[in-house]
This record gives sequence, C-alpha cells and structure tokens, in this order.
Amino acid sequence: MSPHNDSGHGHGHGHGHGHTDIDWEVMATQLEHGGELQLPVLRRTAARLRDLLGPDREIRRVLDIGSGPGVMTCVLAEVFADVEVVAVDGTPGLLDRVLARAERLGLGGRVAVRHAQLPEDLDGGDEHGEGGLGAADLIWSSRAVHHLGDQQGALNKLAGLLRPGGLLAVAEGGLPMRFLPRDIGIGRPGLQARLDAAQEHWFETMRADLPGSTGVVEDWPAMLGRAGLTGVGSFTSLLDLPAPLGQTARAYLHTHLTRLRETLSEPADVEDGKTLDVLLDPDAPEGIMRRSDAFLLAATTVFTGMRAAR
Repeated sequence: MSPHNDSGHGHGHGHGHGHTDIDWEVMATQLEHGGELQLPVLRRTAARLRDLLGPDREIRRVLDIGSGPGVMTCVLAEVFADVEVVAVDGTPGLLDRVLARAERLGLGGRVAVRHAQLPEDLDGGDEHGEGGLGAADLIWSSRAVHHLGDQQGALNKLAGLLRPGGLLAVAEGGLPMRFLPRDIGIGRPGLQARLDAAQEHWFETMRADLPGSTGVVEDWPAMLGRAGLTGVGSFTSLLDLPAPLGQTARAYLHTHLTRLRETLSEPADVEDGKTLDVLLDPDAPEGIMRRSDAFLLAATTVFTGMRAAR
C-alpha cells in the first residue's frame, strides 16, 4: 500500500517509537487482510523476481525480512517450488500466523519462521542460519527497512546475506493509496490530500524517534548500489480495485480510516474530524461501508539488486 501507510507494511523491528509506536499484534488481522487484497500484485511480483534470477539459477533458500503474517512468504513458497522460505519477524504472534497460513495452503513443509529483532539480528551465521539468519539466494523485504534507523546500514547487511548471484528486493516508496474521489459530498474537498500530509508528518516523527535514526536521501537504487549490488533496477505494480468495492476491501478501508482517526488525533481541522466520523459510521450512506464511489488504487515499487557472481 502507501509508503507511509503502516496498515499495509511489513515490519521486523522490535522497538517502540514513543508516541508513534505500532502494536503489530493488534494490527495482525489488518496486515493479513491487506496482504490478501494485494495477492494479484504479490504473485506478479514473485514471478518477476523469479524471472530476474533467471531459469538456470539454483534457488535453495529465500528470506522474507519483516514478513508480518506471511502472505508474501507463502506466495514465494508457491512460486519457488521445492525451496525453503523463511519468514523473519520480530513479533511472535505474527510468526504463528505465518505457520498457520502455510499449513492451510499445504506449504508447511517448506515454510519456516525465525524470530529476530532488526537490525540487531541481521547477521549471516552459517549456511543454516545458526548464529544468524543464514545465507539466501533471494531476500524479499516489504516496507520494513524504513522502520530501521540506519536504512543504508540495513541494506548493507541484507546484501551481505546474499549468496553470489543472489537477489535483494525491497518494496519501498510507491504512491499513497487512493480510495475516494476528491469531492466526496461531505466536508471540504481534498480530504485525502490533507490526510497524506498528516501521515507524512507522522512518518517523519516516527523516523526521528527510531534508535540510531540517520538521515539519508531515499534514492533506493543508489542505496542498493552503495550496498555493493549490481544490475540495480525497479518495477512498479498496480492494485486497481474499481468501485463499487466488495465487503472485504471496504472492511480493510474502514480499519485503515479507524487507525488514521486514532493516530492523527488532531486532524487538520475540526471539519475533517467530523468527515472521518461520518466515513466510519457503518450506517451512514456516506460511510465507507456503504458509499458506491469507494475504490482502491495503490502502486507498489520494488527495487532490486544482485550480488556479483564469483
């Protein structure tokens, strides 16, 4: 989802951010629902990563760094058959969801989990991860790196976990999620643009509160290059769910708006707060659960780089 919309983020940190702290256990269901809405995008993304690695590349081990409840972990296990896929996360309850999901999908034998605090535990260890996460042929990380104080340092460590010829793929950036027209018939037009600005402020505060927070120009291709990777590139996938939305997408947006209402406790003005209250009213015709013009449009950008083959 949006780069600063943590209801769609992966994660893997184990530290709080003060007043920007995120309770990932509480958000588990929302994270899973968001991932399931993104399944068409995730499957296209995994197939693209397989193509980038090439048909002759032997893939033995895949790491999903900041896996959350494991939606993408399981997609990777489906696309890369007969490969061990390891979900790495700092929240035990979410790792439990990974295992349960893998079992439901018949992937239990190939999906493993590793509890790790990031960035502290981004070490290689031996081939099987003893003393660290172990080496991998593909490392996937979705919206986890921006929760780490030193983003460049984290990329350097992730690149160091790759086997020669391996691929690192990080989903960061993209475009803010859109789900309502500019004028929704209540309150002032342009509500989403103002919510974007408020989320940007929240995100800046969250980053500043992180341990070891280090400012960096978020030029992800350049950052991957500085991590020693070659063949750096990017691609963007679009999730386009047109109006009228189904109930699953509406419920996701309702939870998203609820969290925004709670997180942004002081909206840009009182009128925006009242507008959010109407949007959250399940019985209001203008609410997100009932209005006919609600849609869901989100762009996810993935940046990739390869470790040079020996």
